Amino acid sequence: MDAKLEQRLDRGLDRARALALFAAVVEQGSFSAAGRMLDMSPSAVARSIDRIEARLGVRLLLRSTRALSLTAEGRSYLQAARRILADLNDAEQQIADQGNPRGRLRVSAALSHGRLCVVPLLGRFVALYPDILVDIALTDTLVDVAAGQADVAVRFGPLPDSTLTARKLGETRRVIVASPAYLQRNGTPQVPDDLHRHTCLNFNFRRAEPVWPFRAHGRDFTLSVRGSIEANNGETLGQLAEEGIGIARVGAFSVAQAIAAGRLIPILEAFNPGDVEQIHAVFVGGMNTPARVRVFVDFLASNLQ
Repeated sequence: MDAKLEQRLDRGLDRARALALFAAVVEQGSFSAAGRMLDMSPSAVARSIDRIEARLGVRLLLRSTRALSLTAEGRSYLQAARRILADLNDAEQQIADQGNPRGRLRVSAALSHGRLCVVPLLGRFVALYPDILVDIALTDTLVDVAAGQADVAVRFGPLPDSTLTARKLGETRRVIVASPAYLQRNGTPQVPDDLHRHTCLNFNFRRAEPVWPFRAHGRDFTLSVRGSIEANNGETLGQLAEEGIGIARVGAFSVAQAIAAGRLIPILEAFNPGDVEQIHAVFVGGMNTPARVRVFVDFLASNLQ
C-alpha cells in the first residue's frame, strides 16, 4: 500500500476512534466511567481528550473535581461526532446486510388485503430470513414512506408521482356482490341502472361522489350509487353484504371464500368492464436500499402474483 495512503487511513481511523471516545466521555460523565466502558485507564482517556483539543486548538470540556461540562465548541463537536458515528454504523450495517439481511422491517398494508393475503405469508418469510424482525401495521390510512413512517407499503390503485420506487405485486379484480337473502328480499339487479333502487355499500375514503364503473354495448360509463353504510375496508363491506344489508363492490380476494360457500353471489358480471386495481409495493429505492427491504419486496412479488 502507498505510504501516504496508509497514513491517511490511519488518520481516519484515529479520528473515528477519537469521536467515539469523546462521545463516550460525555455520555458517561467522567473519564473513569468512560475508561471502564472502553477498557482504558482514566489518565489515558484524559490524554486522548487533551490530544483532540490540541489538534482542534479549542477547549471542548471544562473539568472540575465534581463534573465535566461542555463548552460551546464541545457541544458542536459532540453533535458532529454523533452524526458521523451514526452514519458509519448505518454504512457498515448496509454492507453487512448484503450477505445476511437483518434488522427491523416496518411494513404497512391495507386491512383486508394485509390480513387475508400478506399476513399468511409472513411465517414463510421469517423462516427464510430469521434475522429480520417484521413490524407490520394493517391500516387503510396511507403512511408516509418517504418520511420514514414505514420501510415498505403495499398500495392499491394508481400511484401519485413521487420519488419512491414502486414494484408491481399483482392486481385484484373487483366484483359486485350481494347475499342470497338480500336478493330474495329486494330482487336481483339485471342492468346497472337497477342499482338506483338498491342499497349500495361504499368505501368512505374513495370519492365524495361514489361511482361504480360498468360497460354496456361496448361503451364504458360510471354510475352514482347510494347507500346507508360506508366503511374503510373491503372485508367490512363484504361482511355487511353477507348480513343482507346491501350490495357491495369489493376486491374479489376479500370475498372469495364467501362466494365459494354461497354466502355471497356476484351480480352484474356481464357489465363488468374489467374492473381491476393494481397492487404495488412502494419503498425508498436506490443504491442504499437495505437488503431486508429488497428481499421482502422480492418475496411479495413472487408470492402475491
